Amino acid sequence: MNKHSSRQVRGARRVLPGLLVLGVSLMGQQARAADPPAADKDKEKPKDSGDKSDAAGEDYRNWFDLSVGGVFVDGDKAALRRREQVTTGAYGGVESFHYEQDVAKKGIMKVDGRGIFDNHDYNLKLEVSHPDVGYLRAGYREYRTWYDPSGGFFPQNSAWFPLYAGDKFALDRGDAFIEAGLTLPKRPQFDFSYHHQFREGLEDSTIWGDTRLTGLGGTTPFRSIVPSFWNIHETRDILAADIKHTLYKTDFELGVSYEIGAQDNALNISRRPGEVSSTVALSPSRDVTQHDIVNSDLFNAHVSTETHLSEKTTFTTGYSFTTLNSDLSGSRIYGSDFEQLYDPTFQERPTYLGYTNLVGGSTMRQHVVNLNLMFTPANHWTVVPSMRIEKNDLSGNSSFVLTPLDNELVNAGNQSGFLDVSESIEVRYTGFTNWVCYARGYWLEGQGTMQDREQALLQDFNFYRDTDFDRFTQQYTLGANWYPLRQLNFAAQYYHKQRSVSNNFQQDSTDNSPLNIDGYRYPAYILDQSFDTDDMNFRVTWRPFPTVTSVTRYDFQLSTIGTQMDQLSKLNTAEETTHIIAQSISWNPHPRLYLQVAANYVLNSLDTPASQILGTTNLIANAINDYWSGSLTAGYALDKKSDVQATYTYYRADDYQNNSAYTQPYGAGDHEHSVTASFIRRLRKNLTWTVKYGYIQGRDQTSGLQNDFAAHLVSTSWQYRF
Repeated sequence: MNKHSSRQVRGARRVLPGLLVLGVSLMGQQARAADPPAADKDKEKPKDSGDKSDAAGEDYRNWFDLSVGGVFVDGDKAALRRREQVTTGAYGGVESFHYEQDVAKKGIMKVDGRGIFDNHDYNLKLEVSHPDVGYLRAGYREYRTWYDPSGGFFPQNSAWFPLYAGDKFALDRGDAFIEAGLTLPKRPQFDFSYHHQFREGLEDSTIWGDTRLTGLGGTTPFRSIVPSFWNIHETRDILAADIKHTLYKTDFELGVSYEIGAQDNALNISRRPGEVSSTVALSPSRDVTQHDIVNSDLFNAHVSTETHLSEKTTFTTGYSFTTLNSDLSGSRIYGSDFEQLYDPTFQERPTYLGYTNLVGGSTMRQHVVNLNLMFTPANHWTVVPSMRIEKNDLSGNSSFVLTPLDNELVNAGNQSGFLDVSESIEVRYTGFTNWVCYARGYWLEGQGTMQDREQALLQDFNFYRDTDFDRFTQQYTLGANWYPLRQLNFAAQYYHKQRSVSNNFQQDSTDNSPLNIDGYRYPAYILDQSFDTDDMNFRVTWRPFPTVTSVTRYDFQLSTIGTQMDQLSKLNTAEETTHIIAQSISWNPHPRLYLQVAANYVLNSLDTPASQILGTTNLIANAINDYWSGSLTAGYALDKKSDVQATYTYYRADDYQNNSAYTQPYGAGDHEHSVTASFIRRLRKNLTWTVKYGYIQGRDQTSGLQNDFAAHLVSTSWQYRF
């Protein structure tokens, strides 16, 4: 849990510009935090075929980049790979390749490529196009995402389970495609595409196994900190075809798509590894493999129109129909190792319930209608009303054999459906000099039903529940942009959102009172829930001097959740408060020098009455997700052919709560530094040499410093344009 919380913090900040500036050749093109000086512009890569010549007039629309480098790590390599998404060790290859050639008078042929060895980072794309005829594209893209297989850390006795080799944990994602289109002038336009996509590899999971090796006594020594992982095998084949045409004042588009998906994912959990039992015949160690096998096919047909009724009025419509059918199978088997066949003689504890012979399927039907109108009833006014209607029906069923009760057959089924109608209107006014004002309103009304059934014959268990539910959402937004001076502008926005869901249980086989501990109460004991959010943000962009630009942003958000449970009055069950302060300043004190400093400070807390109900046990703690980050970037043009750049970044989250006497500790405790530097030299007008170096240090309190690392990153590259 603590690692999952730490990931959310890192995902929210997304601030390591130092690593991006370093590039490491795996991260793509060089990041620039501010406008470069004049001497620095010559080295930039051509963005597209429109950039066809340099200052001397040579045709340099093609390029070829070679790069080599290495990442040298002291500490946990898997943590570095997951946090920064870079490989470790040596790498190299073609970072970027682009070649294009004119065909006839208007046509063009393009080839783009990339290939970095030892990182599964490949890309090849070929395209031939002519604006008056059509296009043909084909290609293949593959890239890797790194993961860390470490589990949880228990500070009471420093329990830690490094069960798996971290260098094996990565997912390879790929897409092979072919696309074609016919674009004859004043004729219908046809587009066709086929994509084969896949995900393959190992990915860590936060569904951790349990252990008693915690140093705790009593009846509750268990903690779920043993690492687990997914073995992923997924493919998708997607066929799509569209036709577009204009008749009179209306643009029509009609399309269909068909998708076939197959997945065989296995969750692997190790329960109580390394423990010794007093009963040899009933060893506590168990390895669990849960196979989730799903085969699905999806069909979608859609049509849309855009009609220009007049110069001031445009009407658009859209309709989409989707059907999704899926078949599922799988098992959850306990054994002495992963991927074992079910053995009824294996001494499985009754509380360790697995299952075999899972079969089932589901069917979904969805209809969506969209209607939009944009018109200007008077000067400076723009009004956009819209409506959306969605009807969704879903049914599913499954059956499986419960183990170790070999003959216990369980059947389950579900049917649900809902109808949502939403309306919105946006009004924009530009009649005030240097002002843009806008207001939006959004409303959603929905109703639905849900039926749940489950039956276990030998245990004489028959569960059923029929539920009617209603939901209502409304959101109101007010905002304005003000431009009092050319070098100064303000933007402010406020919105209020309310959402409520109420349940009416027509029949229910369970007792949903708070005194009932039956696991089948959820979510039936929730009769009504409301969600309220207020958000206010503003931004100031100011250029006090031609060489200085400042951007300031502040965002405040308050969210509350109210819940009424069966036989209880409504309570305020959660309150989340967020403050975000961001500041950046760019300065060009000299034509050859630029500087940029940026800082972000986030205060986030989630408070719930449950943290006080249990008194001194502290079993449930309020969530704190505060962090701050900063960066400093500088670039200097040494001469007309040479540039240097440097960046320093810092990140700190100090939210770790050691509550291990009662539960697993929560909260992020991260501390990261990075320093990067690069030297760019234009050896010739069409040849550029770059050398980059970076140092990154990470500290992770939630892992007991087991995931700490310090890494040096070195690379060099050559770009040749022709």
